[in-house]
Amino acid sequence: MSGSNRLAGLTARPKDTGAAEVRKVDEVGEARGFVDRTPRKKPGRKPSPRTHQLHPKVFPKVGEAIASEAERLGITQGQLIEQMWEFYEKSETDY
Repeated sequence: MSGSNRLAGLTARPKDTGAAEVRKVDEVGEARGFVDRTPRKKPGRKPSPRTHQLHPKVFPKVGEAIASEAERLGITQGQLIEQMWEFYEKSETDY
């Protein structure tokens, strides 16, 4: 009898996937030392509160000025743009 003939009689059967069957299988697995390994949270870096990224195209002189001012103040260019925006909004409400 060849190997292919021995497997010819096997048929696929649908698995029981009801809540009770799944719970029973989980209980048996945990009793034998198997634990759930699905990740509890998304792995990796925590998201930043600053989620909106800007990549403006500006003239070279403007870009250099922003970069040098941010470096002079010891902050990032994004933080400098945030400060400039706050100043702009404040000046708009003064009118």
